[in-house]
Amino acid sequence: MGQLDGKIALVTGGTTGIGLGTARRFAREGATVYITGRRKPELDAAVESIGADAIGVQSDVSQPADLDALFATVKERSGHLDVLFANAGVGGLVELANVTEDEYDRTFDINVKGMFFTMQKALPLLPDGASVILTSSTNASQGIPAMSVYSATKAAARNFARSWAAELAGRRIRVNSISPGPIETPGLLDFAGDEADARRVLTENFSHSIPLGRMGHVDDVASAAVFLASDQSSFTTGAELFVDGGLAQI
Repeated sequence: MGQLDGKIALVTGGTTGIGLGTARRFAREGATVYITGRRKPELDAAVESIGADAIGVQSDVSQPADLDALFATVKERSGHLDVLFANAGVGGLVELANVTEDEYDRTFDINVKGMFFTMQKALPLLPDGASVILTSSTNASQGIPAMSVYSATKAAARNFARSWAAELAGRRIRVNSISPGPIETPGLLDFAGDEADARRVLTENFSHSIPLGRMGHVDDVASAAVFLASDQSSFTTGAELFVDGGLAQI
């Protein structure tokens, strides 16, 4: 018996990193899992790696027409959603003086607009008692040089969780956010480039700054997401669950 047996779940941005790891865990816990991604080859590979309980839908969360098509597919095939993990997001290191309008718009379009309309368009498919999980970040509560745009989008995600939890409490729809710290994902390691030594230095530097002495693993975040998706967290809503090794806590 899995913690999500019989549940229908959607993970946006599910082709790599935290999204893919969480989709795999949801499937292992018994859920049927829809995942989205913008690029079909990566989406197909992710679906194959998750297994028979995964359904891939090519979709860009910043495009409302793509979201309409996504939820039409979910409605046609499954009829409802028990769990929504709004995880799709982008970000990078860009100093204030060098941020372009295009970079600003792209980050907010995916991380904020995309999350907002994912939730709005999912709402008719969410039954009373459903669980919604939003990916925020420790950046939402810290000041990080060269990450002001990304951090602001993650602060928006944190407030979405609070506001939607209050608005939907009457339907017992729980809305919570997960705020990962440095997690060893392909996206984070790409900041160091392709050289193995540079990646090793990056992980060592992060590990020294984290009270628990290591970077996080994707499965650390996936475990938190399973908790929030399951009945184990039935009395938890509007919360921010930090998965950061104590980085933003101590």
